[in-house]
Amino acid sequence: MNLLYLVFGDAVRNHFQAQFSILSFLRHRAGLSGITVVTDAPDFYRHLTDHVTVLPVDAATLREWKGEFDFFWRVKIKALEYVAGRSPGQAILYLDTDTFLHGSFAALQQALAVGTAFMHEPEGALSVLGSKTEKLMWRQTGGQTFGGVKLHERHAMWNAGVVGIPAVGGPAAIALALAICDDLSRQGVTPRLIEQFALSVALQEQFELRAARPYIGHYWSNKDEWNDAISLFLLESSLKARTVDEEVAALADFNFRAVPVKKMLKNTRWRLVHLVDRLFPPRETVYAGDEPAT
Repeated sequence: MNLLYLVFGDAVRNHFQAQFSILSFLRHRAGLSGITVVTDAPDFYRHLTDHVTVLPVDAATLREWKGEFDFFWRVKIKALEYVAGRSPGQAILYLDTDTFLHGSFAALQQALAVGTAFMHEPEGALSVLGSKTEKLMWRQTGGQTFGGVKLHERHAMWNAGVVGIPAVGGPAAIALALAICDDLSRQGVTPRLIEQFALSVALQEQFELRAARPYIGHYWSNKDEWNDAISLFLLESSLKARTVDEEVAALADFNFRAVPVKKMLKNTRWRLVHLVDRLFPPRETVYAGDEPAT
């Protein structure tokens, strides 16, 4: 199995999320044939040099991968295509940085080996989803053909934070996803969820598609709390100068259930928080060097 991560920009939190996710899989390194990190910030992965292949992406490659319609998240499908081409005969597991392995690696690996595909979890048939974007997408796509696939009411949208593609039939599924994605762009479909839906449809068409949630945590809705927990773990690693092997060993004592992976808060709460911040600003703010002389 090949792991694939895409990490762009210099926001440190995204890179330490990726490192933590990689460490969670390195507990089962014997079952991994490779880990590829596609990034424009390769320096963040020096610590993992012996365990990952870093693919630095320059501006020219990024332009090519975004394609004729300049759609950024087409890059995800192109990266899958790249890894499939470099490692024929291997299953691929794409992971957002805000993920970690918590379930049975062996069961996940076996399911991929027998031709089961994975995405994080189903969000529902596009025809019945309720957000403005999803309603608009269905009006734009329902009953029409994209990449040779006629979209019907049972085609579901799946969360694309995890994308597991079996080895047998994998390249064809990736090519189908790319064709669907390009046709959606070509016909001017609202772009926000295009690559997600293209992958969802392609994997539903080519394989049995199952949820990866029993195996992989995806904390997209609770990043602040997980960032705090991961920061403490990696800070301790830095202070103790742990090797990668020592970090992997330390994860045996990490409580993956201490922080919820899903925590949905109402928008009203955030509006009240911002209102309180405006009504009650800090009583005093002093920066280093601004203290009065004594």
